[in-house]
Amino acid sequence: MVVYRDARAATARHRYLMTTITQTSLRQARERTIRSHMEAECNHDIAATLATFANANYDVVPLGAPSNGAAAVEDLLGGLFEAFPDFSADALAIHHADDIVFVDIFIRGTHRGNWAGVPASDRPIEVRCGCVFHFTGDRLVKETVYFDHATLLAQIGVNG
Repeated sequence: MVVYRDARAATARHRYLMTTITQTSLRQARERTIRSHMEAECNHDIAATLATFANANYDVVPLGAPSNGAAAVEDLLGGLFEAFPDFSADALAIHHADDIVFVDIFIRGTHRGNWAGVPASDRPIEVRCGCVFHFTGDRLVKETVYFDHATLLAQIGVNG
C-alpha cells in the first residue's frame, strides 16, 4: 500500500488513476464498436454495419469518392458484397490514439460481380488495408480505408 504524505500527491495519483480507468473504458468501448462493425461487414449485414455509426461515413481513399450518409454507405457496401460475395476482413492489429483507432487488416474475397467498373473475374483477392476509425468520444463517426489499389486490380486481372 502506498501512503502519501501530502494531499497534493494523493490527489495527483487519484487523478492519474481516474484518467487511466477512463481511457481504458473508452478504448474498450471503441474496440467493441469496431469488432461489431467488422463482424457485421463479414456477415454482409449492412443494417448492422450502419448501426455501428453515429453518422454513417466511409472514405475509401483509393476509390476517390467518400460515401456520406446511410444511403451512400448502403450503396457502397451493397456493391462490395455483390462483387465479392465471400468478402471477409481479418484484423491483424489494433492501435489506439486520441480520437482514432487504426486497424491493420487483410480483406479477402472472390471477384464474382462487377466492381468499380471491372466485370467479374472469379479471381481471389487478398489485400492488406489500413482502416482508420474516427471517433467522437465512444461514437464512431467515420471509417477511412487505405489499400494498394494497383495490387487489388492486378489480383482481379486488370493490367495497367
